[in-house]
Amino acid sequence: MWKHLEAGSSPVDWCEGNYTISPSIAEFVNTISNVLFFLMPPVLMHLFRDYGRFVNPAIHGIWAMLMVVGASSAYFHATLSLIGQLLDECAILWVIIAGFAMFLPRRHFPVVAQNDRKKLSLGFLVFGIIATGLAVVHPAINAFVLMILGVPALVFMVLELRRVKDGRVYRLGVRCCAVWLLSVSCWINDRLFCEVWSSINFPYLHGLWHILIFIASYTVCVLFAYFSVKDEKPMQKPVLRYWPRNDFELGIPYVAIQDYEGGNDIWADKDVYA
Repeated sequence: MWKHLEAGSSPVDWCEGNYTISPSIAEFVNTISNVLFFLMPPVLMHLFRDYGRFVNPAIHGIWAMLMVVGASSAYFHATLSLIGQLLDECAILWVIIAGFAMFLPRRHFPVVAQNDRKKLSLGFLVFGIIATGLAVVHPAINAFVLMILGVPALVFMVLELRRVKDGRVYRLGVRCCAVWLLSVSCWINDRLFCEVWSSINFPYLHGLWHILIFIASYTVCVLFAYFSVKDEKPMQKPVLRYWPRNDFELGIPYVAIQDYEGGNDIWADKDVYA
């Protein structure tokens, strides 16, 4: 057990050279590139405070889990220990499972769930426990399996975007897909073409992956939070907004809720508008 805590005990080693920048941090850039996982979730918790109050408080659990992912990833890349790797990958696994259980539209439910989100969540819980056990047994293939798990989320998002009539939501979805594809490209290049990137002195694509995949991950959560209200609580009239300026679509997206009785934006006295 103790040897799995030792630095370098993981079978996975990314392209960045080890201990080249800091004598105490194995992959320096890959470690500090997790900074968005710590900075952004508190902001999102603030922006989604009324969503949590009026729609689904579990949304804050997603933001908290992203912080756990960032902490686990930073620990793994700082030590390259097997325990760090498993913490990193299991944290990612469970945030994906939580997202599916919370946001999967009912029209995509498997028949066995009988249109019951509690049954769906129970099924994902069982799947998560089994997958966690397999991750411990076969750690070398975990990263590739997790990458595959991201594909269904992308497919469901594309299907939902085809139903959207709001141009802002559609454009955000397109940008999210583009960022996801770019992040995956960085991951693949770092993993499979390390020699090429090292030859031009840029073995840091995995660090760029951290930044891009966080942007894609929280954006897809924002989109599915919007879809969820549209499908299950349409009277609450979800509205996609951006912070700090609502007219700047490259800002931080969030979902505001309108009062279904008076049509008044709950955030009207709190938000910053153009």
